[in-house]
Amino acid sequence: MDYFWTAFLSLLPISELRGGIPYATLVNNIPWYIAWPFASGINALVAPLCWLFLSTVHRLFYGVKQQDKAKGGFSWYRVLFDRFVERARQKLHAGVEKWGVFGITLFVAIPLPVTGAWTGTLGAWVLGLSKRKTLFAVILGVCIAGGIVTLVCQLGVEALRIFLKT
Repeated sequence: MDYFWTAFLSLLPISELRGGIPYATLVNNIPWYIAWPFASGINALVAPLCWLFLSTVHRLFYGVKQQDKAKGGFSWYRVLFDRFVERARQKLHAGVEKWGVFGITLFVAIPLPVTGAWTGTLGAWVLGLSKRKTLFAVILGVCIAGGIVTLVCQLGVEALRIFLKT
């Protein structure tokens, strides 16, 4: 059951590795060398699942354009999506040109709130980055984030002792 909750926390967009690894190592005493690859592997599944979900739902909601006419979908979604994506692409164009897929890796690798596999995949999908490169970047970022979270879990309490006067 401990592995189930570790996997569940690692898949949740709100917690991801920041919840899965501490739960496994600190609460359930699962060794870090098992918790890190397990939670990171589960969290790495987010990228293809998210990409598949976004592509499918987007196609259903957006519809199909045929000869300057939209067929199917929802017109309100089409207008909102086009506006949102155009604004995001204009705003982030310079950063995407400079950092590219490496920027996605860095974004996912920083284990802070609102960063992670879910947001990184969503951002790459909205910006129209390559699926294969994005999946590689997210998986690499997840592995790095898993290492950082594991390191903090293992050394966190001991590392904080430098601030304590004894």
